[in-house]
Amino acid sequence: MSQDQIRILLIEDDPGDADLLQEILDEDRNSPFTLTWVDRLQDGLGRLAQDEFDLILSDLSLPDSHGPETFIKLSAQAAHLPIVVLSGSTDEGIAVQALQEGAQDYLVKGEFDHKLIVRALSYAIERKQVQLALRQSEERYILAARGANDGLWDWDLVADTVYFSPRWKEMLGYTETEIGENISEWFQRAHPDEEQRLQDDLMAHLRGETSHFESEHRLRHKDGSYRWMLCRGLVVRGANDRPQRIAGSLTDITRRRMAEEQLKHDALHDALTGLPNRVYFVEQLDKAIALTKLKDNYRFAVLFLDLDRFKVINDSLGHLVGDQLLIEASRRLQTCLRAGDTLARFGGDEFVILLRDIQDIQDAQDVAERIQHLLSAPFDLANQKLFTSASIGIALGNRQYKQPEDLLRDADTAMYQAKAEGKARHALFDTGQFKIIFARWNLETDLRQAVDREEFVVYYQPLISLQSGEIAGVEALLRWQHPEHGLLSPKEFLPLAEETGLILPIGEWLLNTACRQLQAWHGLGFSALRMGVNVSAKQFRDQDLPELVGRVLGETAVPPHRLEIEITEVNTIENNNYAIGVLHKLKGIGVRIAMDDFGLDTSLHALKRLPVDTLKIDQSFVRGTSKEDAKEVAIIRAISAMGHSLDLNVIAEGVESEEQLSLLYGHHCNEVQGFLFSPPVPALELIELLQNWDDHKLKWENSDTFASFIHTQDNAPDSVG
Repeated sequence: MSQDQIRILLIEDDPGDADLLQEILDEDRNSPFTLTWVDRLQDGLGRLAQDEFDLILSDLSLPDSHGPETFIKLSAQAAHLPIVVLSGSTDEGIAVQALQEGAQDYLVKGEFDHKLIVRALSYAIERKQVQLALRQSEERYILAARGANDGLWDWDLVADTVYFSPRWKEMLGYTETEIGENISEWFQRAHPDEEQRLQDDLMAHLRGETSHFESEHRLRHKDGSYRWMLCRGLVVRGANDRPQRIAGSLTDITRRRMAEEQLKHDALHDALTGLPNRVYFVEQLDKAIALTKLKDNYRFAVLFLDLDRFKVINDSLGHLVGDQLLIEASRRLQTCLRAGDTLARFGGDEFVILLRDIQDIQDAQDVAERIQHLLSAPFDLANQKLFTSASIGIALGNRQYKQPEDLLRDADTAMYQAKAEGKARHALFDTGQFKIIFARWNLETDLRQAVDREEFVVYYQPLISLQSGEIAGVEALLRWQHPEHGLLSPKEFLPLAEETGLILPIGEWLLNTACRQLQAWHGLGFSALRMGVNVSAKQFRDQDLPELVGRVLGETAVPPHRLEIEITEVNTIENNNYAIGVLHKLKGIGVRIAMDDFGLDTSLHALKRLPVDTLKIDQSFVRGTSKEDAKEVAIIRAISAMGHSLDLNVIAEGVESEEQLSLLYGHHCNEVQGFLFSPPVPALELIELLQNWDDHKLKWENSDTFASFIHTQDNAPDSVG
């Protein structure tokens, strides 16, 4: 018999029907079917016991058996074979009943041809093979599930039901019937800290973002405790790539996690006291330092503590008593702390405390006092009362610290200072320096909030033309109206602004405010007035200054030639090609450039490289100068002559007396600026000065110096228009 032949056992009591069936099958010479015919059920059961067949084709109404009982007996002996029922037209109902019992198909006698019977028999064999394969697979799955130590789960995403294996439920202390088929049975037992992550990981795999699903999380046991579980799974997708089901395993890893946690705890804690050790403390200290850079008002302190006379106790009474003293001392220290603070033992009798989020240094000092009070009480050890105290060093954390070790070093230094002062006390790290650092820290915090709180104000100082005697322009000078320290000059906060980078938003605010004020004065009829604004070297480097200036000029409608950018750090800028390029772009916009504080650490080479329009003689050469000061006079004369030879506008700052005014006029300065005419004043006072300038000039009528340059303006040097 060839491998392709299909062996059929025919059980039929009517020889005519049997012959007809054989003839129909023989219509195809290449038919794979071979027929073995018997006319009794018992004969059929006997042949099944002796020979191998691929299919049973049987009438259910036989001489020795009738109806469904015939199918049941055949199925019991040959459960692995497909059974097709032959039915007469009058007993078709019995055939349908057999289908419900597991028959593959039925054929009505006299109503089938070769094509129909071949198809029916072939399909019956295929379906039976599939059923058997599925049954074997299920049996293997059940055996694996029962034998495995892991729990198994299978989520049918289409039906939205979940199969949890008996072992899955048993791992959590439940019986087979105590857990249903809803996914919430899993999720609701997850630890609150991990439930969302569990669901996110599962959904990520369903979306195809991960190659497989894996999650370590805690599940609540029936007894209320939590067990660590490792869950793995893999999604099965349909033809449209949509998830159909996801199945996987659940492994109890509680012991492994406990061992890992113990190892981690041991690595980060002191074996004697159970307190965090140096490694753990440094990690926490590093985080605290990082917070000072993220939160403006975040403060913390480190207390470095050493037990006084511990060595004497340890050496005289033994290490056991010394260890007990350390344990009892650590317990007392813990009572001094808040929930968020950290106490660590560094070894020996050294303890360190991290006080998080304190208001000021007084909080740290209060804790130090509480520690001294608690440690002053006697320790009942070794049947005697032992006394000790502590020397405590305090270092206040701030954003200047880069490494935790630096802060620990300073606290340790302060602790030795406390010991040197007599023990049983606390000391602040380098108190004098600390006050400076603390004040700077507070100033920086306030400075960061000053823009938002609108605490900056602009004062304006007029520039007087020596040609006309009129106010030719003003210089915008920044002031900080500090809520506690009053009005602060730039030298008190601008260096810090430069260091922290706050000069960028502050400088932008100053430029915007000054230009808006200038446009307001132009609108009042003072259209010839120009505005000088100081710009730092950092703004040249780190800010798109041409874009900023162009935008502000556009928003305020100030003519570009009425804005004069004043640069002070000339040496820094002249050696920076990028900054020089920025100056040329500003010139391209039409803005004027002034070299401020000229003569003070200014390279003459800068005059060649920088596209400047104005030289401002530093006030140190003017203020306090008289005609008898030959060197200062010579410097002023040289700067003025050089400026004019380069066709530059020359302005003298710091003019305080008529003698200085006369001197500057005689050496052909174009404009002057100083307290002789007006100190820097708020905008409202300056508009009053502008509107009443003629009245102000009248008071100089009796001044020969002032009158002389007013009445000889034809011979005076031109001022910038």
